[in-house]
Amino acid sequence: MLYALSWFVVVALVALWSLAAWALHAAALWTASNAGALAAAASGASARALPDWLVPWVPPDLVPAMTQLMAGLEPVINSLLLAVPALAGGVTVVSWVVWGMGGVLLLLLGVGLHLMISLWRRRGGGGSGPNTGPSLAAG
Repeated sequence: MLYALSWFVVVALVALWSLAAWALHAAALWTASNAGALAAAASGASARALPDWLVPWVPPDLVPAMTQLMAGLEPVINSLLLAVPALAGGVTVVSWVVWGMGGVLLLLLGVGLHLMISLWRRRGGGGSGPNTGPSLAAG
């Protein structure tokens, strides 16, 4: 019974691992396919102003420096966001490799649990071995 229970837990963990890998893969592909839209949204980042409630807390010299930094980084960020859709095929390969490695580790966990249960039962902890019943030679 313990063997079945341990393997049920391992199969449930593999199912959860597969679901999580599928969800992250879908989110990564969605992000990669919509990166062009993200580049268009990020193009106006340097023109944004600080909120009114934050202005008293920020040193006045820091605001122009940050605006200048954002204006300098804007072309770099836009070029990176435009290059992301080309990497979508690599996301699939990485997802399969990570899923496979996690699946192998979970199966090794199942084998380890199986071996631990068998060792525990051999040492007398199982309660159903040949040495656990009443002795016939005692009478």
